[in-house]
This record gives sequence, C-alpha cells and structure tokens, in this order.
Amino acid sequence: MKLLYPLKVKNDFIFTPTSRDFIVDEIPLYEFSGSGEHLIVHIRKKDMTTWELISTLAKYLKIKQRDIGYAGLKDKNSMSMQYISILAKGNEEKLNSFNHDKIKILNIYRHNNKIKIGHLKGNRFKIRLKKILGVQRDKLDSTLKWIEKNGIPNYFGSQRFGTDGNNWQEGKNIIEGKRKIRDRKTKNFLINAYQSYLFNSWLSKRIELSLLLESFSEKEVETLLNLPINSLKGVKSQSNFFKLLYGDVIMHYPFGRVFRLESIEREAERFKRFDISPTGLLSGKRVIMADNTAGLIEQKYNRDIAQNGLRRYAWVKPLDIKSRYIEEKAHYELEFSLPKGSYATTLLDTLRGD
Repeated sequence: MKLLYPLKVKNDFIFTPTSRDFIVDEIPLYEFSGSGEHLIVHIRKKDMTTWELISTLAKYLKIKQRDIGYAGLKDKNSMSMQYISILAKGNEEKLNSFNHDKIKILNIYRHNNKIKIGHLKGNRFKIRLKKILGVQRDKLDSTLKWIEKNGIPNYFGSQRFGTDGNNWQEGKNIIEGKRKIRDRKTKNFLINAYQSYLFNSWLSKRIELSLLLESFSEKEVETLLNLPINSLKGVKSQSNFFKLLYGDVIMHYPFGRVFRLESIEREAERFKRFDISPTGLLSGKRVIMADNTAGLIEQKYNRDIAQNGLRRYAWVKPLDIKSRYIEEKAHYELEFSLPKGSYATTLLDTLRGD
C-alpha cells in the first residue's frame, strides 16, 4: 500500500533499527504510589520483543505470562526502557537476583494496581541517521521545522503488518469467513492488523484530498474524488495542511473526549494549536461514526467487525524535538516524543518524504 505524505522534499539517509541506533523510553501515565501489592519494574531490554521479555520473566519467576502487566509493546530491534507490573508477594527477592544478557532491571517501585495496556503517556525516541552529507543536513533541519510546526500523519508503522507486510490479508480473510483460527491471541492480532490497514488506507485518501486542495479548487476536487457538489465548500481556506471536513469526529489532544465537528473555522484554529485533532476509524462495534462529507469517505474503509471499534488520532504532534549533527561521522542524531500508539518510523517516513 502506498502511503501519501505532505512534504514534497526528498531526504536521503540510512536508518537501521538496532539497539545502538534506535532507543525507546516509555513515559508512564502516572507517578507510582510507593506502596501496594504490586511491583512496578523498570526494565531495559535490547534485541528482543516485549513478549519475549514477558516470557523470560514468567519462566524465571514461575508465574503465568498473563500475571505480568505492561502498557505497550516495544520494537525488537531496539534498546527499550519500559515498565511492567508483577505481584510483589514472593517475587521481590527473586527479581533482585535476576540476571540476563539482554535484560537489565533499572529500578523497582511499589504500586497499588497492575499496569494495563494503554497506561502510558507516550514514548521518547532517540534515533541515529547515517550518511548525512553536505546540504542534506540543512534539508533535514528544514523538514524537521515543518514537522515541529505542523505535526505528522498518525499512520500505523510497517511493523504492524508483519515481516512480509501482508498479515492484514489474513485478518481480512478471518472477517470474511475464509479462514478460521482457534488461537484467540493470534486471531485478534490479525484482525487488528486488518483494522490498521483500513485506517492507513483512509488516512492516505484524506491526505490525498488535502494535497489536491493545494493545487485545485474545491469544485475540481469534488469532481476528482466523486464527492457531492458543495461538500467541500469552505474547506480549502483552512491554513492547516490536513483539512478538516464536515462531519469529522474530533478528539481533544493529546487525550480527552470525542465530539463531532460543528464549525470548521473554529475547530481548524483549535487544530492549529493542537488543542484537538481529527480522528479516523478502527472498524468495529460501539464506536461513533463520522457523517456528512467525512462520513462519505470513511464508509469506504469501514467493515463489519465483531470487535469493539475505536477512534484514532489522524494527526499527531511530535514534542521536544532535538537534533545534533556529527560531521566527522556523517551522523544525524534525533530525539523526539510521541503520544502512545504512534510510530517513530512514521516520523522517519515523513522526514524522508516517502
């Protein structure tokens, strides 16, 4: 699937995800209480998945994997710092003597509840880009300024779709009744990949619309995209690159309640300040749907899926962006934070202009 990006510039660089060049630091959702029946374990892992980490600890502690709580999955090809939770009873002393060549326990806290999926604010990334020569540094600096001001599309990263990039097709076959999988975890994973694929396809179409509005009139874009007459009236005047549409479902940013867009002019100004952000659909039950013009586009990427649906930010803003150029090595070191669920590789794709 081809992903569309707003930047017309092309930046060439080499990025290889390894534990030396890709560092992820989880930002917890809240401070830990210092007391309670759970241990919050701050862990550094390298060159292993979160599932491999959990499996290793479960075997060592002789507990079930489901008894270990975690907030999110971290890339295998990285050095990642994340928090997990374990019941304190019988485990604290064992953890103090734990030793593993790919896992290091950085700290242990007490807390009164188990960590669950989503219990994080976001992640801080440190990335090293290589073979940055001459004018390329200036182009990267300029592109980063655009990203810092305007944000980036919130695509699901390619790692969501497996090594060959096609596990979403298996999820599609499950939804269409062409394949049956007994293992619940695998089944949900594949269905989620299909939901992610549909979201990415929808986001590409919305970015395509925004790109067309830079070069054509509203009426011309309505014709090109087969939209009703006047369905884009007043949309082109927004100063943001990503255009809000009538009927969009909006969410307070970086978290908060979901609501329907009522005034494009008013909400476009709030979006410019990143008080809010438009959302896209993860198909499923019990989820608010877009209507009007936004709904016409969204329906093309909606499927009847038995799981509960969600709204996902279409556009996010990286924070605390820092960069450093090491001329003698031709390295460009980059730091930034993203909200939970957003992919660092998507920022790199935007930076590259793929």
